[in-house]
Amino acid sequence: MNAGGVIRVEDLLRSPALQLGLLAGGGGTARRVAWAHVSELNDPTPWLFGSELIMTTGMAIPADAAGQRAYLARLDAAGVAGLALSEGLFVPGDTAALLAEADERQFPVVRVPIPVPFMAIAQEVAAAVQADTAQRLSAQLQVFGAVRWLATGELSTEAIFARLERLSGYALYACTPKRQPLLDGVPVPPEELAHLVPAAATSPPTIPGGYVLPVSGARGTAGYILAHEKADARPGGVSVVQHIATVAALTLAMQAHEREMIRRERAELFSEILQGALDRQAVMRRLTTNGFSVGEQLLLAIVRVTEQDGDIEAIADTVTLGGFPHLMLRQHDDLYLLVPEAPGPSGLLAGLRGTVIGISRPFSARASFVAGRREAQWALTRASERGRGLVRYGDDQISRWLARDTSDLSVLAADVLGPVLDYDAAHAGDLLLSVRTWLERDRSTESAAKALNIHPNTLLYRIRRFEEISGRSLSSTEALTEIWLALRTTSLR
Repeated sequence: MNAGGVIRVEDLLRSPALQLGLLAGGGGTARRVAWAHVSELNDPTPWLFGSELIMTTGMAIPADAAGQRAYLARLDAAGVAGLALSEGLFVPGDTAALLAEADERQFPVVRVPIPVPFMAIAQEVAAAVQADTAQRLSAQLQVFGAVRWLATGELSTEAIFARLERLSGYALYACTPKRQPLLDGVPVPPEELAHLVPAAATSPPTIPGGYVLPVSGARGTAGYILAHEKADARPGGVSVVQHIATVAALTLAMQAHEREMIRRERAELFSEILQGALDRQAVMRRLTTNGFSVGEQLLLAIVRVTEQDGDIEAIADTVTLGGFPHLMLRQHDDLYLLVPEAPGPSGLLAGLRGTVIGISRPFSARASFVAGRREAQWALTRASERGRGLVRYGDDQISRWLARDTSDLSVLAADVLGPVLDYDAAHAGDLLLSVRTWLERDRSTESAAKALNIHPNTLLYRIRRFEEISGRSLSSTEALTEIWLALRTTSLR
């Protein structure tokens, strides 16, 4: 038996009293055994917790090769420490597939001589567990005390989890289901352990060399705590890791509350800036307080979720965890962002999926935020119309003349399109949309009709009605220029 009461498959194999023999899976004999249990079920995994040594007379082992491989795979997936077969009873005559699967998985399969009762193995394991109980209980109580550390607020999350590592005997990692950071100061699993993070919260908690447990958040499972045994340490067991997962959930809730308070303060500031309620000096001072650098160029972006199950709050969380200064304001289904013009924010925005995004030109905090907002709105409209994920203002040359803070274009739009707008409103018509779609597709009737899901003749009728109501011919260069500028101005509002 190893020091500290921990027993492994290799310790049982070395026991002279048990006389066990290794049949396959020699690469996994370092697996820890937490309990020894007799089972003659073909699938005992729903009643297992992990780290058990399953002892069987062989009644449950299928006779066919595919069944044997599936049986062993189920045990391994459930975190079972090993399989003990009683020789000469009901084990199938041909177990080549079972043993081959065990070697591939490094899953220990041992032979139990007929004179050795299963009870002898169970007693050996129980004695080791009993010797280890006091140490585990002490670790549990000390880990539970971490709640007090959280309450005092004297220790950072990084310091708390460093203490938990020393107490538990595990190297601790935390991550979201997508392997991104979950808790400030707690590392994500390294590359060699990343595959141990489960795809679902219902996966077995036992993994080779430790445990992985879900961490609850406000919207379900927020991530996972992965506890991996340290060399020469005395691991505290699954109960200790459960306490650590609880501490992680409390920490996550506290961090979320703190971030939400900061997010609300920044949203109020962003709203005041967009409304022009602050003078330039106040804007500069407040931006500096929130981490922006004096003199750096800024970007104003508007993010809109396009997928039906899209989560604007998840996008907000992603921005919050981005590690760069930002202001964020949600208005209806849009998320307004103010970020520095830098690779970090630009890369994050470009990587968002299921969204359309409009981004302004870079501008100084001393410039007009109203213009930046209009530029972002214009770019968002273009992204929506073209089905593109992200559009930066200025991608098309004409747009830079349309987002200026001037009343001239508004007068133009009202003069050119006013009668058409009134007609559409009174008749629930689509004249304006039809003509704009037609022009955006370079006056291709077939392409525009397909986009509008109407017959080409219907589109031609609408174009004629537009000309009649607006009093302008689309065959005239001068009229066409006026109509195009007016349409672009109207779509910006």
